[in-house]
Amino acid sequence: MGLLRKITLFLVVFANVGSPMLHSASEKEPVDRLLAVVDDDPILESQLDQVIGIGLVEPLEGEDDTRFRRRILDGLIEEKLRFHEVDRFGFAEVPVDQVEEQFQVVRGRFPDEESFQARLEELSLNEQGLRQLLARQVMVLIYVEERLGARVFVGLEEIQEYYDNELVPRLEENNEPIPPVREVREPIRQVLKEELLNEEIERWTDELRRNADVVDYFDRERRELPAVVHEVGR
Repeated sequence: MGLLRKITLFLVVFANVGSPMLHSASEKEPVDRLLAVVDDDPILESQLDQVIGIGLVEPLEGEDDTRFRRRILDGLIEEKLRFHEVDRFGFAEVPVDQVEEQFQVVRGRFPDEESFQARLEELSLNEQGLRQLLARQVMVLIYVEERLGARVFVGLEEIQEYYDNELVPRLEENNEPIPPVREVREPIRQVLKEELLNEEIERWTDELRRNADVVDYFDRERRELPAVVHEVGR
């Protein structure tokens, strides 16, 4: 199952430290800060830092740190919305091979096993926890393909239009051979299907956000962010 850009840009990473508890600023220095709440489900500063630390998202060219972190938080909010919706349908089983495939993708971002394990430890995460989080990603992919994919249809006319207006000009510009349309029909169909499915995902996510209760604290000064400590063992 191919990954779709709109639902794989981010991975919500939860530290294995128990339930977060909100405290007033007058108490001891917090171990974390609250960045957003999605239908009573918090997104913590540490989760954003873990996304960066595991190397799942890279800054765009010319993107400063504030805009980079803002983009990641927006992605985390969208993932929360999608996870909540998918959880309502209660997937009983997730294909282990698909989870393992995504685990190896993450593992492949590191030069060796030692550096991978060191980063997991630094981020308060272990392999089992990472696989559990990737399993949630796979659940979303399954949901999207089963429920949203049914709305997507690519006909022969759309394939021919892409071939004439996109593929052929690009190949001519690069002085590459131009295959007959019948040889590239299925690859073109997959490209167009993914584009249409991404549009469906955007509409779906926008609808979820309109119907959700989202509180966003990102634009506050850091010292003004709600303080969070973790209650171990809960």
